[in-house]
Amino acid sequence: MRASEESPRMFENEFLDFFTRTPWWVVPLVWFPVVIWMMAIGLNQFNVAMNQALGLFASGWLFWTLTEYSLHRKAFHWRPDSAIHFFVHGVHHDWPNDRYRLVMPPVVSVVLAIMFGSIFHALLGEVWFGPFMSGFTFGYLIYDVIHYATHHLKWANPVFQALKKHHLLHHHSPAHQDKKYGVSCTLWDHVFRTY
Repeated sequence: MRASEESPRMFENEFLDFFTRTPWWVVPLVWFPVVIWMMAIGLNQFNVAMNQALGLFASGWLFWTLTEYSLHRKAFHWRPDSAIHFFVHGVHHDWPNDRYRLVMPPVVSVVLAIMFGSIFHALLGEVWFGPFMSGFTFGYLIYDVIHYATHHLKWANPVFQALKKHHLLHHHSPAHQDKKYGVSCTLWDHVFRTY
């Protein structure tokens, strides 16, 4: 990938700048195998029953949606004057249609996955950890792909259209910039009255 008007440089150093651009397809390429692997650990290594594994998967996914909402509302929209904040989310609001800065670079998402995974492992133990982390990771994967799609796809599906409208109002309507934090799910915007 080369820098262009659509994808402005964040760093003068070409090597560093490369890590700020991520095509959308990298997310499923990196994270879908992790989803399968985490579930397989629970099912095969620890003999978690299928119904329990699916319940843990669904719980992890639901917890992801709360995490997505919370990170977007509290961390991504916190307004510090720092390069790190701009790198993680500010760049997206400055260039919302930059197709290479709509999904989280793996350099950042791997660090976050290790942090969250360590917490979940400590809280759930190794038996329940795999299926829960599988659902949480799947939720992240869905979030990032939907986030890209809301900016670049024209899919007629009514659920997708509702999510797209919800997210684009967050970006382009001054009345909604401090609302509509959910991207893959609007549940928590309803719960916390930011819809």
